[in-house]
Amino acid sequence: MTAVAQETSEAVRPFRVDVPDDAFDDLRRRIAATRWPTPELVDDRSQGVQLATMQALARYWAADHDWHRCQARLNALPQFTTEIDGVQIHFLHIRSPHPDALPLVMTHGWPGSVVELLDSIGPLTDPPAHGGSAADAFDLVLPSLPGYGFSAQPTERGWDNDHTARAWAELMRRLGYTSYVAQGGDVGAGVTDMMGRQAPEGLLGIHLNLLVTALGGPQPDDTEAEHEANAAIATFRADGFAYFLEQATRPQTIGYGLLDSPVALAAWMLDHDTDAYAKATRAFVDEQPSGNLTRDNLLDNITLYWLTGTGASAARSYWENYGVAASTAAAGQTPPPVRVPVGFTTFPGEIWRTPRSWAEGSYPTLSYFNEVDRGGHFAAWEEPELFATELRAAFRPLRTSQVPQPRS
Repeated sequence: MTAVAQETSEAVRPFRVDVPDDAFDDLRRRIAATRWPTPELVDDRSQGVQLATMQALARYWAADHDWHRCQARLNALPQFTTEIDGVQIHFLHIRSPHPDALPLVMTHGWPGSVVELLDSIGPLTDPPAHGGSAADAFDLVLPSLPGYGFSAQPTERGWDNDHTARAWAELMRRLGYTSYVAQGGDVGAGVTDMMGRQAPEGLLGIHLNLLVTALGGPQPDDTEAEHEANAAIATFRADGFAYFLEQATRPQTIGYGLLDSPVALAAWMLDHDTDAYAKATRAFVDEQPSGNLTRDNLLDNITLYWLTGTGASAARSYWENYGVAASTAAAGQTPPPVRVPVGFTTFPGEIWRTPRSWAEGSYPTLSYFNEVDRGGHFAAWEEPELFATELRAAFRPLRTSQVPQPRS
């Protein structure tokens, strides 16, 4: 490549969200035209998302939710896009007001987006304003996964966690960071796990709040904590695995409904895990949010998926990572070990509570482990202050090896 061509392909461009009003007219029209199923025949979630929950959500979405509040919040933050391997990647880049902040690339999951990370920005970039120390400050890079949110939808196969992890290392290089740490939950945990295995130059360590390796095979079952975790995984596989299986095997099929009906999209996104679903139901039916899982915050995220038309493309990330083609490609291959320090936090409302023994077995380089008393699968969203406290503690020992970063 010529120098000019390379400069163009690596350009980082400012980005703003600007959704036309007619998109909301269409959204409200489609909500009003919803064909509702008859009520479930049980008094719990065992047949799926309950009618009362969805009707309460639809009423609020059509009449009271204001996307422009979320749009203004996003546009108040520095947003950019850059092309990596043919895909335009959207990301937020928020620098701390404190010198010597540690760069952190943080990856959301499904059915999430950068929206789930917004409330953690303040506690992470400006700890003194949230009861912490300036010595624990982070510069944040928050990318949208390929096919999610404002990142472009890949037009070719191959954007699995391994590819995305390499893209994030390239993104940090473009931003001028020569040392940094990484964090992720859900799909983001898979990406961050792969970053730890690839150990790109400059990566000092990683932090996870979901043990993605636990779904790869049998785990020890010797202690009470291990038995409880195995039982929770078994329950998830038997009773909560439908979205995972459909997206891993037939993402295009479910995509038709996700892009045509906003209520179908919302129901699909709410039917993720028992704890998060119960909290969403309380928010919409009882108007009692759990932490920051408010009606508005939940609908900000769902509306982002609707406006960007990314229901199918986000689902395809499961096909890339867990579908037949991915399983065939990985058959007989042992992934390299994680070669950087690993921090792990177990939140009580997670799909399963990872015991320390499992984290140690998966990550011999485990350098930090803690079990906290509140929060669930969407930990950064639900409990941003506690989440930030965990990241400060996990990454604090790694700051001594940090190389000075560019501040321009």
